[in-house]
Amino acid sequence: MLKINNLTAHYGAAQALFGVDLEIGQGETVALVGANGAGKSTLLKCLMGLIKPSGGHISLNGKNVTHTNPAQMVRLGLALSPEGREVFGHLSVLENLQLGAIPLKLSKTESTHRIEDVFRRFPKLKERQQQLSGTLSGGEQQMLAMGRALMAKPTLLLLDEPSLGLAPLITDEIFSIIHQLSRTGTTILLVEQNAARALSASDKAYLLANGEVIEQGQSSALLNDPILRSAFLGAASDSDPAASRLGAAGLTNIRLEKPNMQQQNFIPHFENEAALKAHQLAGLQWTVRHTYEGSAEYREKFDQLNITPESIQSLEDLQKLPFTTADDLRQGYPFPLRSVPFEQIVRIHASSGTTGKRKVLCYTQKDLDDWTDFFARSYQMAGVTSLDRVQIAVGYGVWTAGMGFQLGCEKVGAMAVPVGPGNIDMQIQFLLDFQSTVFCSTASMALLMAEEIHKRGVADQITIKKIIYGSERSSRSMRKKISELFGGAELFDITGLTELYGPGTGIECSEHDCIHYWGDYYLLEILDPETLQPVPEGEWGEMVVTTLCKEGSPLIRYRTRDITRRIPGQCACGSVLPRHSRIKGRSDDTIKFRGVNIYPSSIDTILSTVPGIGSEYQIHLTRDNAGRDHMRLKVERAEKVDAKRNPELNHEVSHQIKKQLMVTVDLDLIEYASLPRSEKKSQRVFDNRIEDEIV
Repeated sequence: MLKINNLTAHYGAAQALFGVDLEIGQGETVALVGANGAGKSTLLKCLMGLIKPSGGHISLNGKNVTHTNPAQMVRLGLALSPEGREVFGHLSVLENLQLGAIPLKLSKTESTHRIEDVFRRFPKLKERQQQLSGTLSGGEQQMLAMGRALMAKPTLLLLDEPSLGLAPLITDEIFSIIHQLSRTGTTILLVEQNAARALSASDKAYLLANGEVIEQGQSSALLNDPILRSAFLGAASDSDPAASRLGAAGLTNIRLEKPNMQQQNFIPHFENEAALKAHQLAGLQWTVRHTYEGSAEYREKFDQLNITPESIQSLEDLQKLPFTTADDLRQGYPFPLRSVPFEQIVRIHASSGTTGKRKVLCYTQKDLDDWTDFFARSYQMAGVTSLDRVQIAVGYGVWTAGMGFQLGCEKVGAMAVPVGPGNIDMQIQFLLDFQSTVFCSTASMALLMAEEIHKRGVADQITIKKIIYGSERSSRSMRKKISELFGGAELFDITGLTELYGPGTGIECSEHDCIHYWGDYYLLEILDPETLQPVPEGEWGEMVVTTLCKEGSPLIRYRTRDITRRIPGQCACGSVLPRHSRIKGRSDDTIKFRGVNIYPSSIDTILSTVPGIGSEYQIHLTRDNAGRDHMRLKVERAEKVDAKRNPELNHEVSHQIKKQLMVTVDLDLIEYASLPRSEKKSQRVFDNRIEDEIV
């Protein structure tokens, strides 16, 4: 949107800017940070036409505006909230706001409409609209200055020192408003001495000193860079915050009390694939010996196959080992596969037990430490840093989810907001009050929250940038819907299961086309679920896992029943860690319909390709008196799609299902949001073909 090249500016013979280059993209919030006299306000005045640059040029949306006057700049979409507020003290609040749109020559109706918009954003101004602006508090005058600039409905808003001279609580309020403006798509150039505030509120930043840009980059990276903090902000401490060169301006608000979390790295380094395989072989040999010596259940299985620890000489010897199943865990209840003495067990976790006895797993302290470290790795791969506030909306207690998400969050240094599942009112209240930046939940819960946020009209006040979800499959259209309703939030599918520590055993990376799994903690095989033989590389099969260092309840060739495929080669994200596709389905929840095996995710995929179809659906299976099976598919239309399109959509969905799955379905197209939402896993399949009890 804005491009500045080699800009120079003088006050008489004194030069204030020396060849400044700066770019701002549509919808970005860019911070310009520096001490008094660095040239920040001069740069803004050059942009607004209040000072004529002595060199260089400024382009706005591709148009050269270097010597354009202020009124023309307002008409081109710029507006300035100046340093020191500069309100007209002898005029009322209402009159000050009206001045903001004078260059636009608005009709009275449009001017009134814009004033109401400002009042909705700044309720305090509405209460004081007839009050002389000179009698307002400093914070209220800052709101008025910003409101006056917004009267021009700028495409680029220039904010010059909005926190200057304000109390910390008022500064919080002003920056909350800046966050809201950014969420609504307003492009902002924010000039601030308070580097911590500016960098936290922006996407990228430029650091200015003596009229020159000395550093630039992503704001989160600059704020976390310890060398930059020391060089640019000075060596402040808790006992001496003023030791910072800019300490008096509040620059010590950069969590100096916390250790330097940014230098932590949870991603392992292996020089090549051979180094990883050597690590895996050592881990496999340790696991076989550990279970042979410590677990009566495993020892019995090994003895039946004449296997000893010495039998494992290569990774290929993994196929000699017996399989472990969920039945083994249930039969060994309450301490299945235990391979250490009881005094070494520090915690147990369990599955939900919806299919019989709970699957209980025990953990040593090392198991918990390992789990915490690789969960922190998951957060690191998703780009979560110590600056984030992570709202955890998954189950706590005997389930692994909540504890894993929280321990990993705290390990990476982020702020944990452990809300737990459900309670939508409290979830939204916490999103607003704590300004959470990361939301962790199931996909269904994320969709429910996204729709509720819009229903309540608070979307522009939410600051969620990343959503980490797991525990259930989700379609592309569902992911897209969640992202859009959360204002473009980035989604990360996280994997895991109770038996394998818990969640956090893998996560999708920034390329969003695969799941990286932690090959240094467990081996992954992809087998044909019928023959239990390896499938060719890249083909779909059942995921079978073997732990490499788990002490309490190790797993050897555990059949997860999850269907996925291994992806060969190295990821474009640069990570050398192995990867697999998102979970497609389960080998034990396949719908067998008229001789055809169907995964619910296949329905997901087809619906995702039909424009006008929503993300939510239900599959209802029935059997008539003649013994014929019928499938009725209830599918929501997308939001704001008229029912008049039903015939067209019905034909397309039915055609695609027939073409791709080779079955015929009865299709019911229903209104958007008419199917139930859940903070837990949404039930997709209703199989009523067998009506008697299953024992």
